[in-house]
Amino acid sequence: MILSVSRRTDIPAFYSEWFMNRIREKSVMVRNPLNYHSISCIDLSPEIVDCIVFWSKNPKPLFKYLDELDLNYRFYFQYTINAYDKDLEPNLPNLDERINNFIFLSKRYGKERVVWRYDPIIITEKYSQEWHLDQFEHIAKKLNGYVSSCVFSFIDIYDKNKNNLNKAKIQNIEQQDMIKMSVELREIADKYNIKLRTCCEEIDLKKYGIEKSCCIDPNLISKIINCKIKAVKDKNQRPSCGCVESIDIGQYNTCKHGCIYCYANYSSEAVKNNCKKHIPTSPLLLGEKEPEDKVNIRKVKTLKELQATFFD
Repeated sequence: MILSVSRRTDIPAFYSEWFMNRIREKSVMVRNPLNYHSISCIDLSPEIVDCIVFWSKNPKPLFKYLDELDLNYRFYFQYTINAYDKDLEPNLPNLDERINNFIFLSKRYGKERVVWRYDPIIITEKYSQEWHLDQFEHIAKKLNGYVSSCVFSFIDIYDKNKNNLNKAKIQNIEQQDMIKMSVELREIADKYNIKLRTCCEEIDLKKYGIEKSCCIDPNLISKIINCKIKAVKDKNQRPSCGCVESIDIGQYNTCKHGCIYCYANYSSEAVKNNCKKHIPTSPLLLGEKEPEDKVNIRKVKTLKELQATFFD
């Protein structure tokens, strides 16, 4: 089983204590996003969890637990570093601090296990294409030698983030402009020996030297755990997504970063109210089990091909 921590919220930034309590007790409960009273109970035994994929913009609160976690679990980070101001990303540490935290992880676990995400790319009057190219090079230069790959994407508009994006007066990006900007980003990445890849982009940039990436990457996981895995495409993601199946233990409307483009937060008021329900010792991210809840034991198993040849 691959554990996603989490597409729905930044668990390393805000819920590290809760996560480690779940790791110690070797189980977690997760509410179904579409059916509130349906709960899955998931086994987190090291024999079952093949790899943990952390998604974060500020993983520093997790750092104090890494020695303990590393004893029995393998993991890597999808680490987003943009250079937006507080108008788009209001509650993040300053850019230099986030870059230094990335370097810390890279030095400790190797640059293959910390993927830099430069996404989403949002174009406004303030954040022009030229601004992005300048900021991308600034970050790439700082991370030079500590990162092997960078994943980027252009903003996707959903019903959940449309109002906030309209208020930010984002500009539409024509396909030819996307291609031009992508090539320019790749040229910058090449200068710093960074492999640039896309995430869920409909346009094919392969002929420009930019391949599609996947966040839950079976090849990377196989290298990290030193064993091949047998995994299938995640049918719950978008058709253009190449991720393999994983189990996500997060919950929507719980991330306190407040990024205006976020699809996982529907309203700041919901986030505020939900965060009051968080109990670090609970098996659930929010609150406790309720009388109306129905708990199902989720069937999980290792994905390791035990007869496979291990990597050198």
